[in-house]
Amino acid sequence: MAINTEKNSYTVIFAAIMVVIVGTILAYLSSSLSGKIDENKRLEKQQNILYAMGVNENVGEGSVSFVPTEKVAGEFSKYIKEQLIIEGDKITKDDQAYLIDLKKQATAAKEGKTRKLPLFIGDKDGKTFYIIPMRGKGLWDAIWGFVALDDQMVVQGVYFDHAGETPGLGANIKQRYFMDDFAGETILNGTKYAGIAVAKGNNDPLNEIKDDNEVDALAGATITGNGVSAMISESVNLYKDYLETIRVK
Repeated sequence: MAINTEKNSYTVIFAAIMVVIVGTILAYLSSSLSGKIDENKRLEKQQNILYAMGVNENVGEGSVSFVPTEKVAGEFSKYIKEQLIIEGDKITKDDQAYLIDLKKQATAAKEGKTRKLPLFIGDKDGKTFYIIPMRGKGLWDAIWGFVALDDQMVVQGVYFDHAGETPGLGANIKQRYFMDDFAGETILNGTKYAGIAVAKGNNDPLNEIKDDNEVDALAGATITGNGVSAMISESVNLYKDYLETIRVK
């Protein structure tokens, strides 16, 4: 008996079958690839942390160039000497601290729980770096990154990324020319942990002034820039008690 493909019931049944088939395939792929996806996320975090402390393959004034994926695990072990978890007054060492989910920790803090703050201590060319992970809100979605400090609270490097900022505008927070401006800036204003503002009225387009707690804003990206400013300020203030213990005064 021929099937009447013109009937509405046929269309509904066919659509339902396709949803089940496609859903099954996607579920299988997600399950089978989950290990690889998690591994890629781990390696990307390691690349970002290393980038902030200046371990990368940048050349001249070109684009961002990370340590290659096949080398990053070894480089991470080489340059990151300690990983700490700060929970209130308690500080513990944990080689998996870089896997802590900052979003989940922020939620825990809102629920009245003690937030776990990961911090990474690196060594490069005999110099110690204190690398703080950050997470904030841009114009459209989450922004995040890392800031590397020395023991005088001077920025040695940063890395920023985003989930959905506008291409050519807010998305430029992950461009090298923007990130490079932060190197040499101090996060202190006197004894206050002020962070670094992305300021439209900076009047220092070449970023030669390094003690003003400001870098030049991105054109057309005021809200994203404000998000970066707030993210840095809020993040360093979370760590200020620890930073006071290592700051050279």
